Amino acid sequence: MLRALYVDLDGTLLGPGGGLFTAPDGGFTLEAARALQACERAGVEVVIFTGRRQQGVGELMRLLGQRSYIFELGCGLVLDGELEWLTGECIPSDERGSIFEQIGATGAPEVLLEAFPGRLEYHAPWSVGREVSHLFRGLVAAEEASSVLLEAGLDWLRLVDNGAITGPGAVLPAEWGIQVERTHVYHLIPASASKARAVARHMQNRGYLPEECIACGDSREDLEAAEVVGSFWLMANALERDPTLVADIAGRPRVRVSTERYGAGVYEAVVSTLAELR
Repeated sequence: MLRALYVDLDGTLLGPGGGLFTAPDGGFTLEAARALQACERAGVEVVIFTGRRQQGVGELMRLLGQRSYIFELGCGLVLDGELEWLTGECIPSDERGSIFEQIGATGAPEVLLEAFPGRLEYHAPWSVGREVSHLFRGLVAAEEASSVLLEAGLDWLRLVDNGAITGPGAVLPAEWGIQVERTHVYHLIPASASKARAVARHMQNRGYLPEECIACGDSREDLEAAEVVGSFWLMANALERDPTLVADIAGRPRVRVSTERYGAGVYEAVVSTLAELR
């Protein structure tokens, strides 16, 4: 049986601009709501896993009637209202401040910004008021960023590619003097944290088996969940925004690509899986 759906928000369950009822063409749709309804009827737990801050996700979860979610790319897991940090030894404290402040105190954000001039900048205004990750936008190879952090003695951190973006911030500043086909959003987080690890932790707490769970997402970081669930559904709109993802899904039998986009793709994943398990 299907026990759980782990689903990303932006670019997956939510339509363009972050609207639950926004269709790909900007119109109105109920497909995302139908996906949630199908899960409710089948007794499938819905767990959001997202790069968004805890506060915003918590408010959304109350609207959706859910009590468990994963925020800031797996840095935190809230299970039935109880918070667990999945960031290793780097946890909030009165002495050292928030995880965001601890990362900032290392100088790692400045190291990256100096290493990639004209290729990376803070993703304002969404980079303000965060608890854990430092949020950037631009176009940087994760391997390059890892090398920079390693050389600076900061390999306990990693820069995570959370996918191509559209809308505000998607166009790089003209003064950068470079032309790119897409702009990505990046999170600087403790290296021990990931969406896949958080999903596995939630499954462990619930006693779910991999074959009883599916995940839906639209980024490379989301794709890593394919290693811990029965099947991972990559949204069709993800490949439209970033065709290079084709190389990332090659040779991964647990990865499926939806024919529909955004919430309709999630609905497709849910009803297809339920039908196949009958």
